[in-house]
Amino acid sequence: MNVLVLNCGSSTVKFQIIETDAELIRQDADRRLASGIVERIGGQALITFQSDGHPKERHAEPLRDHRAAIDRIVRWVVSRSSNIDHITSLSDIHAVGHRVVHGAERFQKSVRIDADVLEGIEDCIELAPLHNPANLKGIRSAQELLGEGVPQVAVFDTAFHASMPEESYLYAIPYQLYRRHKIRRYGFHGTSHRYIAYRYRTVHGLEPAQVDIITLHLGNGCSACGIKGGKSFTTSMGFTPLEGLVMGTRSGNIDPSLIEYLAIKEGMSISEIDTLLNKQSGLLGLSGLTGDMRELLDEEAENQDRRARLAIAIFCRRVRHYIGAYLAEMSGAQAVVFSGGIGENSWMIRERICAGLEPLGLQLDAGRNRDLGVGREGEISADGSPLKAYVIPTNEELLIARDTFRVLADMPRRF
Repeated sequence: MNVLVLNCGSSTVKFQIIETDAELIRQDADRRLASGIVERIGGQALITFQSDGHPKERHAEPLRDHRAAIDRIVRWVVSRSSNIDHITSLSDIHAVGHRVVHGAERFQKSVRIDADVLEGIEDCIELAPLHNPANLKGIRSAQELLGEGVPQVAVFDTAFHASMPEESYLYAIPYQLYRRHKIRRYGFHGTSHRYIAYRYRTVHGLEPAQVDIITLHLGNGCSACGIKGGKSFTTSMGFTPLEGLVMGTRSGNIDPSLIEYLAIKEGMSISEIDTLLNKQSGLLGLSGLTGDMRELLDEEAENQDRRARLAIAIFCRRVRHYIGAYLAEMSGAQAVVFSGGIGENSWMIRERICAGLEPLGLQLDAGRNRDLGVGREGEISADGSPLKAYVIPTNEELLIARDTFRVLADMPRRF
């Protein structure tokens, strides 16, 4: 089965074409046939396409909306110039898998999309107003372009965290607010954390129930997850993706009373404060320079910029805080696993996060950590370290493709 995987943001569409089926999943031999991204939708869009074994194609052209962007992707996929194996027409796209950010309590697993599912995703818009509308645009555009005969599946970021116990997901506010409005911790990046747990158990030959690890998805958005017995036990993002770790432009944890204080002192509206916390804070707000960790590390090294150094230090300190907390909550773990753009690619940030964790059992091997290579998988802890450390590059698109096949084949998943 050739699955078109779509990840639609407010002004971007990322995609992959993945060949998968029961035998390929069993052998862990699924094939990525093509990938790409369309950025800056609504104006002069930037387009990057690449088929397996061929150089990237980059150019710009005007694309007014998500439908135009997905139409451009589909036309390229089925064109001869794409050089994609076994795909020459629309009939060679057998299914579409969509990343959907919020499924609330209604969607606790991946589902085939029908009218009721679309209505349910719409109902979740108030919980994810920045994400679910874009996801819906992608679903409807794919339906229009490919027709009702091509099945589509929704894979929810929140679904993996549905296994959290009440003491992990409830806030200490009046319980009737949870009953009335479902105000609770939902958690996000679930597909990434699930993939990391799957890959960890595969490498170590474990059953899902034997996996007790702390996973760190560190990128522009960041989250930690305590995985106990192969299931999400606790996670750092909450009712929205704003809670938890320091991120590129998001503040992470703050005192809630700051909202009223800012409203009084700065005369800001709730909407303005929400924008401040989501888009002007985090690494960007602390440094006053950028939310990109690579640029901050360069500023620190080349210009000894004090605020760049401070932003990096606060970022790493917050991650260590969660590692320590989760080790206590879970009564220990086998390993800490780094992933995401920062976690996979920055040996310096991994080293700073691990510094001082020796009393908790994590002994980093500095040489292994530095020599691992960008985007590579491997162990970075020292021999004999009671708590191991690994880097496992995430692959959410692979799980979306596999879930799409499993849902359509009515085949249960083991992770």
